[in-house]
Amino acid sequence: MTCVNGLQCRECGAEYETAPRSICEACFGPLEVTYDYDRLRRTFGREAVAGRGRSMWRYRELLPIDGDRILGQEVGYTPLVSAARLAGRLGVDELYVKNDAVNFPTLSFKDRVVSVALTKAREFGMTTVGCASTGNLANSVAAQGVRHGFDTCILVPEDLEAAKILGTTVYGARLVGVAGDYDQVNRLCSQIADRFGWGFVNVNLRPFYGEGSKTVGFEIAEQLGWKRPAHVVCCMAGGSLLTKIGKGFDELTRLGLIDEGTTRLHGAQPRGCNPIVAAVKDGSGEIRPVKARTIAKSLAIGNPADGYYAARAIRRSGGFAEDVTDAELVDGIRLLAETEGIFAETAGGVTVAAARKLIASGCIPRHEPIVLVITGNGLKTTDALVSTAAAHPIIEPRLDAFERVLSDAAVEAAFSKASDAPPPGSSLSTSSGRPAPAAPPSSGRPLT
Repeated sequence: MTCVNGLQCRECGAEYETAPRSICEACFGPLEVTYDYDRLRRTFGREAVAGRGRSMWRYRELLPIDGDRILGQEVGYTPLVSAARLAGRLGVDELYVKNDAVNFPTLSFKDRVVSVALTKAREFGMTTVGCASTGNLANSVAAQGVRHGFDTCILVPEDLEAAKILGTTVYGARLVGVAGDYDQVNRLCSQIADRFGWGFVNVNLRPFYGEGSKTVGFEIAEQLGWKRPAHVVCCMAGGSLLTKIGKGFDELTRLGLIDEGTTRLHGAQPRGCNPIVAAVKDGSGEIRPVKARTIAKSLAIGNPADGYYAARAIRRSGGFAEDVTDAELVDGIRLLAETEGIFAETAGGVTVAAARKLIASGCIPRHEPIVLVITGNGLKTTDALVSTAAAHPIIEPRLDAFERVLSDAAVEAAFSKASDAPPPGSSLSTSSGRPAPAAPPSSGRPLT
């Protein structure tokens, strides 16, 4: 039985019955799902969760569903990886990577929000679903939509990465490219949803859709032994993921599943699209829309719908925010891959590179537990790395040819060792032959 009370405006507090709506009629503020926490305290606990299947739906009482028919029961419960090698490179004691780059079925955290949104669409009797997307959401709506028998209509900016276009059309989805940026696509989707009554997951189904992101926070806490991490670093596009991770920790605390405390939330954006970071850094909390110019297209939302709330959540938690250049985010992708064997998309490179800056500046202390949230798979954004790929030798199929390659490598290594060591703060060489991020201040731990 559901523990959902209904919908409530984040601004004026007006209450509404559960329905496919996202905007308050009184003040035009965003609506959010509310729950009966008193009842949840009596019926929901660690023991109930432990006996369930390993998916995001092990926390189903804290998700906005009314029936028993769940669409996407395999989604979620992705690994929380202890990242000792990356920790050494960043000069910190305890570091984890929440790896939604291996989420089912389309390798991004968007599979979580779509699972919830389509479950609600089915409850509402909708037969056509869609979205406005910068790529990952399009992939997920297309895959899960066809799997669960919906017609789909997906709109995207015309300049998305080819891999994400293919990752949508391969499922037979109706895809429409729009000559404009994400914000223009989103406005058009709102008009389409009003005209045809379709279920656009991030428009009229948005209050329910956003709740799926809480499960990232639920899983992190459970995988840490029902504890809060001291710090979470998360990339930001619309800003919803970061705010919902914070809400997830707060709900577990409210229900007594984790101890009271604070998790400092830290936001990461590319410098070419950083309105939330700017609002945090200047202290105003005011979101000033920007024109997105970045290779991290999944984060290219110049007027983020939840930007104000993300900036507020960061400030209230005692966290901070940082932006990075396109070159820095590419180095972040490589650093994560070369240390932990995790290939993140451009958004993940933003997270790693921003975390590195936050640690170096002292915003994140080196001796407190840190979780980096990786939201999508690098196979979706290979274009960002192609021009920087290291050259590799091509040899004849003979042993002596291979031995010459080894000999050349040995000479190069010897030459490198004979060279003067770089001064503190200069670039280090990665295995790819490209400059690595600068070494952090000495922490008494060797760099790997």
